[in-house]
Amino acid sequence: MRTPRLLAAVACTAALATACSGATRPAGDAGSYTVTPLSPAAKGTLSSFTWSLYAEPYTLDYAQAFDYPPNTVLANVCEQLLRVTPDLRIEPGLAVKWENPQPDVWVYTLRSGVTFHDGTVMTADDVVASLKRQTDPATGSPWGSAFKNVKAIEKTGPLEVTLRLTKPDVLLNELMAASPGTVESAAFLAKAGKDYGVPGGKVNCTGPYALDTWQQGESITLRKHPGYWDEKLTPKTDTVRFTFVEDPAARTNTFLSGTADGGYMVPSSSLAQLKASGKGTLYFGPNTAAANLAVLDFKGTLGDLRVRKALSMALDRENIVKAAAGGVGVPAKAPTARGAWALLPERTDGYFKELPDPVHDVAAAKDLIDQAGAKGKKVTLVTSTLAPEISVVANAVQAAGRQIGLDVRLKAVAPEAYSSIFVDPNARKGLDLVITNGYDNTPDPLEFYQYLRTGDFGNYGNWSDPVYDAAFDRANAAADPGARSDLTAELQRIAVRELPVIPVYEAPYSVFLGNRITGAPTGIAQLYYPWAATIGAAHR
Repeated sequence: MRTPRLLAAVACTAALATACSGATRPAGDAGSYTVTPLSPAAKGTLSSFTWSLYAEPYTLDYAQAFDYPPNTVLANVCEQLLRVTPDLRIEPGLAVKWENPQPDVWVYTLRSGVTFHDGTVMTADDVVASLKRQTDPATGSPWGSAFKNVKAIEKTGPLEVTLRLTKPDVLLNELMAASPGTVESAAFLAKAGKDYGVPGGKVNCTGPYALDTWQQGESITLRKHPGYWDEKLTPKTDTVRFTFVEDPAARTNTFLSGTADGGYMVPSSSLAQLKASGKGTLYFGPNTAAANLAVLDFKGTLGDLRVRKALSMALDRENIVKAAAGGVGVPAKAPTARGAWALLPERTDGYFKELPDPVHDVAAAKDLIDQAGAKGKKVTLVTSTLAPEISVVANAVQAAGRQIGLDVRLKAVAPEAYSSIFVDPNARKGLDLVITNGYDNTPDPLEFYQYLRTGDFGNYGNWSDPVYDAAFDRANAAADPGARSDLTAELQRIAVRELPVIPVYEAPYSVFLGNRITGAPTGIAQLYYPWAATIGAAHR
């Protein structure tokens, strides 16, 4: 349930059954759309381009990066042991191979000759220091829970690191392709101390770009790293400048005016306008996200499954897609999107066909409310100006609830308070529902379903089901991908049946590229893949 990576723009997922094949579907006001992992390759080099973020990163510390803006920047600066590719596969990164010689042991053989931005060479000591920092309570990393089953992180050779576990944990290895697997210079971390990754501070990683300047409130500039190890991703542009524009209309104007050459997570209200503008090209890519309603209080009105089912049945998801996602998307059948199943896409259709289609049946929903004795009971849904989509979905949920006899009340909070709901249990008091954009950092849906386990930090409403917990442990211990996938499908069936999270809709990831640039990956893999390195001139 991926915490505060909110509906900052169009909620994102490779929503289509044939998404990875690039199938075309109707898309309301924005016209038809095709989902593909890449934009056309660059035809030449550039001296610079400007990229628009919907908000300024709150940090460039890899251990604190838990949202779109910081990860969008860091994807080009810092690297992980493994790498998620644009088509949502996992491949070697700073580790050339990984092995699981025993169920509770993971061994990583590191790439030789990799240099940090200051020219020093990466060693096993750097990897050990980087990973251990994630587990240090003093760091306060939101990724610390990824290491919950780790009892030792050891240097077992000049270019070898071994993780010893208390029990099998396949997800831990996959997350080595996301922030938990990031490698930074141990010496640099020690020297930087509390100034690491803050505005005005520095970062010293191994990616194709190095952090040049961070002018707080204005821009972040990256410069090409001349000693980058991966020749396939040698940057085609010398410098990349990030600007921050929170207002969706103003951000759209930066694309139309050419002030910004491109940006991910395009405002959904502007999809049709940008597509017809002639100022560039709008692309849709694979994603692992879905817009959901997370239940925050199972002791209140929504503690009754009949009420949760009724509210789900009352949602007019087709119209929500039109209003909240510019018509680009589909109603969600499950809390995880189809794109989250990218590791074994050949099984995805079967898993989703066995799930019931979301039903819009107000009369049946009213009957369930009557059976539950819930008519007139209050449900408080939190909303915010953080993104237009939040308000759109909130209003739709309120209307649906009132239509079936629930007293759905909206509580508006500031953007910062909205984000706090996902990290501070005290911020959830008095609230029943929150709109989330649940997505995976890796193309494995088990990552999402771990957050519904009893006691997990992402289990916002403290939902608990011992059958579910046991099924998760079996899935996370399954070394065979096919067996793990089948076991994860069991978790999905339980989640759909019990509705601790109410699925709403899926939509593809979006990126706008102005006429002078091309080459960007189009999907959510951009959070960890060095996407800026492939951007160059659209014309020779």
